[in-house]
Amino acid sequence: MLLARLTQANGAPGQEDEVRDLIRAAIEPHVQIVKTDALGNLLAIKNPDAPGPKVMLAAHMDEVALMVVGIDGDGYLKFRPIGGVDPRVLVAKTVVVGRKKVPGVIGSKPIHLQRPEEREKAFTIREMVIDIGAKNREEAEKLVQLGEIAYFTTEYEELGENRVKAKALDDRVGCALLIRLLQEEVSFPLIAAFTVQEEVGLRGAGVAAYQVEPDLALVLEGTTASDVPGTDDHKQATALGEGPAISVMDRSVIPNPELVQELLALAAEKGIKVQVRRSTAGGTDAGQIQLSRAGVKVAVISVPCRYIHSPAAVMCKDDFEGAYQLVKHYLARLEERAGLS
Repeated sequence: MLLARLTQANGAPGQEDEVRDLIRAAIEPHVQIVKTDALGNLLAIKNPDAPGPKVMLAAHMDEVALMVVGIDGDGYLKFRPIGGVDPRVLVAKTVVVGRKKVPGVIGSKPIHLQRPEEREKAFTIREMVIDIGAKNREEAEKLVQLGEIAYFTTEYEELGENRVKAKALDDRVGCALLIRLLQEEVSFPLIAAFTVQEEVGLRGAGVAAYQVEPDLALVLEGTTASDVPGTDDHKQATALGEGPAISVMDRSVIPNPELVQELLALAAEKGIKVQVRRSTAGGTDAGQIQLSRAGVKVAVISVPCRYIHSPAAVMCKDDFEGAYQLVKHYLARLEERAGLS
């Protein structure tokens, strides 16, 4: 399955090569132009010279990860997060480090050695290390260099009824949707932007949008699902199984209200279950795309994912399918409106 291969690939911000190569191989038969820009964005274009609206679909390739910033005398690796990672979910997780994919485990002081006051608070990043089994610094330096990336080793696996768990669902769900949508036949120019460095400041999206100058853009994302124990209903941003989420606002963007309403109406017309994202936290590539050149109409369609930005997230395949159907029908509606179908 494509989504499984995408989540198993590794691609930290600025080091998306493995993911980009996988995507390029999947999309080349379905587009006329494929190129990689100086920042690393992968841009694919269908019907570059056709009339009609120029539509951009965007999904980011990068995932949260950990960077090695030091090696101590005993061979333990010190690290810092790249992107928003909660330190409380890291202890005892397995990782692979660097191009050699050296196996390791994130370690900390064991509970039976902690003082009573230490047991009352979570470990900080500075109190954890990655143990790769090295005896000393010299042995560790033969395997790992400073600046290399540690990735979680979670494998893609199906759970329960139509659900999956994997690492990097944010935003490999968007990448998988975009690859699938590129296989659809459209008559107008369709630009797929697989962007870089979203997790560290939405950096790739603005560069991509500046190049292609879209008339409108849809950002395809994995977003936080808060339907977990201890969270009041009114505080749940999204819930699994309730369909893709359409954003009305987050800290980076206020999507075009008319476009949002059009998507909601289209979902109702086609019988596609959707939900409105009930949180303004976080940000997406839409925030940078919207500001490109003279401005771009944007909307954000997200697949809810529990435990996002952690070693393992969970999503519902029905929500994924709903997002695909909604965008597919929207592209068809644009063809009708432009008189191209």
